[in-house]
Amino acid sequence: MLITQLKSKESIESLAVGKVVIINCHGCKEVYFPEHQADELQKELSDNKEVIQIITTDYICNPDNLKLQLKKHMDKINLADTILVFSCGVGIQTVAAQFEDKKVYSCCDTYQLPGFQGVTPLNVDCGQCGECYLNGTGGICPITACSKSLINGQCGGAKNGMCEVDKDMECGWERIYRKLEKLNKLDNMKYDAPKVRNFGNSKPE
Repeated sequence: MLITQLKSKESIESLAVGKVVIINCHGCKEVYFPEHQADELQKELSDNKEVIQIITTDYICNPDNLKLQLKKHMDKINLADTILVFSCGVGIQTVAAQFEDKKVYSCCDTYQLPGFQGVTPLNVDCGQCGECYLNGTGGICPITACSKSLINGQCGGAKNGMCEVDKDMECGWERIYRKLEKLNKLDNMKYDAPKVRNFGNSKPE
């Protein structure tokens, strides 16, 4: 199982820049989603920010389903400067991959819990680390896209864009660099101090 927890109100408010579309995922039953907290926060955002659409759907982790579910909302999504996603880490990565030119931000952290995990489909993964990094990496998870799960940038071992650990795997941090370059967000890679991962967040109870 896994559980999603909202990021801080201040953090989410700071992400809601320009015209905002919000996407909620109420898919997997084995995922706890803080529905009432999310509703209250989104009402406040609607009062104080330029929220042009709130969408609630399911299984956004499936790209084909996501595309189908969002088809009727595309006029608003095309107008949006920012897409805020309330889901587990897989859903957020799927939305970010589908809207390459949009700023897509995670509003939740995902924690692992013991028990049946269900079926995580397709080709993206969530490390359930409890401190989602996707907002600084263009929606590409450094925990799962990098063989070494590095959070402060490339190790320097990649050759021709490929990982030194897994020769068949593209370097996750080169993917992140290209995505941030496309979004004009390369400043995200400048840190005042190295990030330190809290492994206690991802440890099952």
